[in-house]
Amino acid sequence: MAQSEGGAPVDEVLAHLPHRPGVYRMLAASGDVLYVGKALDLKKRVSSYFQKTGTLSPRIQVMVSQVAAIDTTVTRSESEALLLENNLIKSLRPRYNILYRDDKSYPFLVVTGHRFPRLAFHRGALDKANRYFGPFPHASAVRESIQLLQKVFRIRTCRDTVFSNRSRPCLLHQIHRCTAPCVGLVSEEDYAADVRNAALFLEGRQDEVLQSLAGRMEEAAQEMAYEEAAEYRDKIRALKAIRGRQYVTSASARDADVVAVVRDKGMIAVNLVMIRAGIHRGDRTYFPQNALEDDEQDAVEAFLVQHYLDNAAPPFVYVNRGFETEALVRLLNERQSGRVQIQDNATGERRVWVEMAEQNARLAIAQRVATQQAQESRLAALQRALGLPETVQRIECFDISHTMGEATVASCVVYDRGQMCTSDYRRFNISGVTPGDDYGAMEQALERRYRRLVNGEGRLPDLLLIDGGRGQLSRVMATLERLGVNDVPVVGVAKGEERKPGMEQLIIAETGEILHLEPDDPALHLIQEVRDEAHRFAITGHRARRAKARTRSSLESIEGIGAKRRQRLLARFGGLKGVIAASVDELAQVDGISHQLAERIYQQLH
Repeated sequence: MAQSEGGAPVDEVLAHLPHRPGVYRMLAASGDVLYVGKALDLKKRVSSYFQKTGTLSPRIQVMVSQVAAIDTTVTRSESEALLLENNLIKSLRPRYNILYRDDKSYPFLVVTGHRFPRLAFHRGALDKANRYFGPFPHASAVRESIQLLQKVFRIRTCRDTVFSNRSRPCLLHQIHRCTAPCVGLVSEEDYAADVRNAALFLEGRQDEVLQSLAGRMEEAAQEMAYEEAAEYRDKIRALKAIRGRQYVTSASARDADVVAVVRDKGMIAVNLVMIRAGIHRGDRTYFPQNALEDDEQDAVEAFLVQHYLDNAAPPFVYVNRGFETEALVRLLNERQSGRVQIQDNATGERRVWVEMAEQNARLAIAQRVATQQAQESRLAALQRALGLPETVQRIECFDISHTMGEATVASCVVYDRGQMCTSDYRRFNISGVTPGDDYGAMEQALERRYRRLVNGEGRLPDLLLIDGGRGQLSRVMATLERLGVNDVPVVGVAKGEERKPGMEQLIIAETGEILHLEPDDPALHLIQEVRDEAHRFAITGHRARRAKARTRSSLESIEGIGAKRRQRLLARFGGLKGVIAASVDELAQVDGISHQLAERIYQQLH
């Protein structure tokens, strides 16, 4: 990177811009970044925003009207500019750039390098010792594939620590989902054949798998092992049924992605279909932020850049909109081994794929519209029921979870503009209060949640829900008053005398009034959804904290077990359950654990 203009005034920057590639940032008077873009020629590209040509989209026209300064960075090439632009967009998230949610990495299905390999879900860095298949567009697609492979090939899915400590087959063997290699009910050779066939299936080589199974079925029949032959017959039928559902094409078993942008009902959606080895791995629809109705081309271009600069691209990417892709293709080919092609003129079967992705996007838009209408209806009903203004959009709900006062955790979940906002969720590990004191726990959670907000960090909710009755609500109001939070409506959600869903009592904190809504009231359904989510989030955090505390206390009570030995034991056996299931000899194999200490551990854990 060679130089930066440092946010100089617009006229001054335009006069001195070089005819070189680079990245530009449009700044508001406040200094906030409005927009980030890249250019092969900075002078021509940036100047084009301020020429009265009428070719700018409405979104960009609004942005230009707010520009007070421009910051530019010269790069060595357009590819380098593209990479820098993507990094800046993801870190700065400018309000006029088309943005896609920055999700976790895409999941894979892994076949481990164990002597008896296992099937597993994997997300993150790849280990050369294992074999990976994917990526898949979402976790459910991986889990569905694992279940299908279990039914046909009966490969284990248990962790290695569980596998090495079993003395009898588990339930999966009894329901014919595993051949129980853990207790020697299948030979290593036969198990390896099942794993090999599963891998061939995942690679799209189904015909080879079917031929192999057909051959083994005939051998079993000739040896009059009719039950075994029937099992192979059932496997063949199941594989043919799966292939009929998953195969996209019979002409080629290629790896490809299909990306289609669709505008409908005032929305823009981008659908990604993943095809690996000719098998449809699944699809996923994305709704870009800051995209207006006429931004289709910009939306698909932004998706390709933001998606493929963070994830490996297959050899072929088919899109339904044409635009300039040379810089992106050049950069992808520099970063990946093999050639990547992005094509916008698909024909034949590939055109069918594109049409399928377009249909997926239209269906996703229709579903989102229906969901939004339902959410708007529920929110409007809540506003009417509680006498709230139409401006109420953001709801926060608190709940407390513990077991007899142990490992108390408070949760705060957020519902805003028709959906649960998981990125705004917070958990609070409660300490310094009497065990079982829910009032004190709630007070501490509110203090920690709203102290920063009162100081100007973040935003206050439009409505606060508290899972509790009058006593809890009284303590909450005293805490909020001490914090100076006086303008937020507060409602307590009590379970009622019968403690049944639909019989909740809503306690209006300001007046003390108790409301009973009908069980089928949309307003009550919204309250129940938010309250139940707060309950789930609190319980999840409590269970994790309790398990960690009990694991530490169980091992810490044993003389001679310090932090390092405890960590080695838990890592070796995959947790406290694995340590409890281990024999004395197995415990003694852990580094730093003598046979005498292993006997002491075993005795105190049993």
